[in-house]
Amino acid sequence: MRMSRNVCLGLLEMPAPGPFLAALVAALLGSSGIASAQDNKLLCDQQSDRTVLPPPECPFKGKIETAMKNSTQDWPQPLKAPEGAPNVLMIIGDDIGFGTPSAFGGPVNTPVFDRIAKEGLRYTDFHTSAVCAASRAAFLTGRNGHSVGFGFIPDGAVGFPGYNSMIPPSAASVLEILRMNGYATAWIGKADNTPVSEVTPAGPFDQWPTQGAEYFYGFFGAGTTQYYTPLWRNQTPVRPPRTPEEGYIFDNDMANEAIGWIVRQKSTHPDKPWIMYYAPTSAKPPIASPKEFSDRYRGKFDDGYDKLRERIVARQLEMGIVPPGTRPAPGPDTIPAWDKLGDIDKKVGTRMMEVFSGAVEHIDFQIGRVIEAIDQLGDLDNTLIIYVIGDNGPTPEGGMHGVMNKLTYTNGVPESLDEVAKHLEEFGGPNSMGGIPAAWAFATSGPYSYGKMVTSGGGCSTAVAVSWPARIKDKGAMRPQFTHLVDIVPTILEAAGVPAPKVVNGVVQKPMEGVSMTYTFDDAQAMDRHTTQHFELTGSRAIYHDRWWAGTRHGLDGTTVIQAKPIAPFDEDIWELSDRRIDFSLATNLAAKYPEKLKELQALFEEEARKYNVYPMANNGIEMYETGTRPRLVAGDKATYGPGTIRLPEEGVIDIKNRSFSIIAEVENPDGKAEGMIVTEGGMTGGYALLVQNGKPTFIYNWLAYERYTIASPNPLPKGKSTIQLDFAYDGSGLGKGGVATLSVNNRKVAEGRVAHTVPILFSFGDTFDVGEDWSTPVSPTYKVPFKFTGNIKSVTIEAKQGNLSAEDVNNLHKMQLDGVHD
Repeated sequence: MRMSRNVCLGLLEMPAPGPFLAALVAALLGSSGIASAQDNKLLCDQQSDRTVLPPPECPFKGKIETAMKNSTQDWPQPLKAPEGAPNVLMIIGDDIGFGTPSAFGGPVNTPVFDRIAKEGLRYTDFHTSAVCAASRAAFLTGRNGHSVGFGFIPDGAVGFPGYNSMIPPSAASVLEILRMNGYATAWIGKADNTPVSEVTPAGPFDQWPTQGAEYFYGFFGAGTTQYYTPLWRNQTPVRPPRTPEEGYIFDNDMANEAIGWIVRQKSTHPDKPWIMYYAPTSAKPPIASPKEFSDRYRGKFDDGYDKLRERIVARQLEMGIVPPGTRPAPGPDTIPAWDKLGDIDKKVGTRMMEVFSGAVEHIDFQIGRVIEAIDQLGDLDNTLIIYVIGDNGPTPEGGMHGVMNKLTYTNGVPESLDEVAKHLEEFGGPNSMGGIPAAWAFATSGPYSYGKMVTSGGGCSTAVAVSWPARIKDKGAMRPQFTHLVDIVPTILEAAGVPAPKVVNGVVQKPMEGVSMTYTFDDAQAMDRHTTQHFELTGSRAIYHDRWWAGTRHGLDGTTVIQAKPIAPFDEDIWELSDRRIDFSLATNLAAKYPEKLKELQALFEEEARKYNVYPMANNGIEMYETGTRPRLVAGDKATYGPGTIRLPEEGVIDIKNRSFSIIAEVENPDGKAEGMIVTEGGMTGGYALLVQNGKPTFIYNWLAYERYTIASPNPLPKGKSTIQLDFAYDGSGLGKGGVATLSVNNRKVAEGRVAHTVPILFSFGDTFDVGEDWSTPVSPTYKVPFKFTGNIKSVTIEAKQGNLSAEDVNNLHKMQLDGVHD
């Protein structure tokens, strides 16, 4: 059977992959099972439309005779990017509010963002999801987060299509699409769209950045230290090139890597365009800022967050960022007036805001280095730069008075204000894992209310600047059209002259759900083309349609990341309604005045939710964690690990929390001088380590950096082979209780000590499980990473001795989380 050209094109339009592939195979192979040269030529002729990726193999067009000298060569030709296709630099920040950068009226000096805005366009009505992973999935695929499995974050994945944190093959990323269209591709920085169980040196790698990026240098997950960053180069774990004491911070390192890659591309393939996804994250807790940058803001916030918010909105009105007459939306009633705070609260908050501002400026500075390198290579004119200041609104993770260690509130054991104040000058440095108070974060949402986690206002609005000197001529102008992260991929594809593919790697693709923004490049008055957009995150939801906005917070109060009030059933949530034609900031609730309009929008949300995999919804993040039966690396309560086991995620190993456990290590001390790490999990925010320190077997348990408990043998590790065993007898009767740790060597007890408190929920957001050396932050300052074991390790066995949490313990877990975050 032969397939005609018309049949081929018709098949490409089919919506389901099964019939398409079956028909294609049947058409190509027929009864003989072999595709003819004519069939290959037919498909090769379709190559120019770029809708099937990778393009089909083309028949040999040369001539083959018996003798090579009488034959004619014909080399297979890779698909090249369209003539004049621009380079693309996609930049997305983390947890930075709409009113933060100076080009949007904010207090932070962002000269590079401002330069992009001056040389291009500012988009003043641009929107995101309300949490990072969902936003990044939309940014990379051109589809809504729920459509590609990212209704939440990988750590809370649930086995439903909208929440499994697995971008399907039917939603190829823009990196994958352009790679197959002749672009060089790179991903530098944060990666937050890979299932937790797959973040290991052994893969699988089909959900990694390397699926579309030919080069990846960065880290996985949220809340990761920027000083001891757990780095990967492509699929190989690597250590930072320097220590914090030597001046290391990841922002500088990632700019170096980005510049190096761009220069290599220019040197090797001078005519080949490139696309880079660049994702800095040091403005997100744990905030990281060199003191030089933080100190630039000393004293600039001494009059408090209320005055700061007023200044931001006043500047936005003056600059035309917001429409004339815009009123700042009323803030959360849980935030006290600045004048009501005590002196310590004020001192802590202002310094933390100074450090946050320094972090944002430092990020901007490093991005400037990358852009300057592009300029020096002569490529800036034809480089499309999309600079999204934040992937969602500013975060309230710091609670009411800020935190030094964000794992304290995650575990329901929040730091006191006095404790935070005691370490204030460390904030933003290598020993800090903290975030700013919610009130200061809220101030930078101006003129909106709220921040991250809330799906209206400041939670999902961000500042965006776009430049492309060769194409955008209305330099320094603003664009008021409603736009969203899902619009970025269609914009890039149109700019590159590449269509959205219909088939990638044999899989029929979901349609793009965004709208190209290129229609706005030349026309500031163009009518909006993106007219409907839904938002949802753990029950907080909203719908935008034709300049109307309706939404419900589902109990969120703006100062927590988890509902602080009793959770109402979804159908009893109170919705608000705003008319954005006259109320840009959503300051006025019109639900009582226009009940029919509200019903209309609620019905539209229902339609969109069904269409885009929003259901079933969870009430909060805890419910996601509890409901999820995520794939794990191990099953049961016992596992044995060999030497060289490194960078395993905390969720991927035996969970020893809230139970008794044993660690059994078979080691060899060949010369009697062995020293170093045997096994560790977690790091500076919490965790444990079994090691040989000062020649002696030692166990260290870190309880949220509040206390560290050390049980050490009085005698050195014997020469030759030994079995070192740590048995922990948990007190029981609840979460995070203490217990007795007994250390034995060759079946003889050598030390015993009490661990008064244990970590109930999570050791760390970035540290991992490592055997034989420590690959991230140290559990104790008494050793320096990597502290590699100088003897030999045969095996390490971890065995948990008690069952899972009781129903009562789970309820207590709820309370600890809610109370801890709310404090």
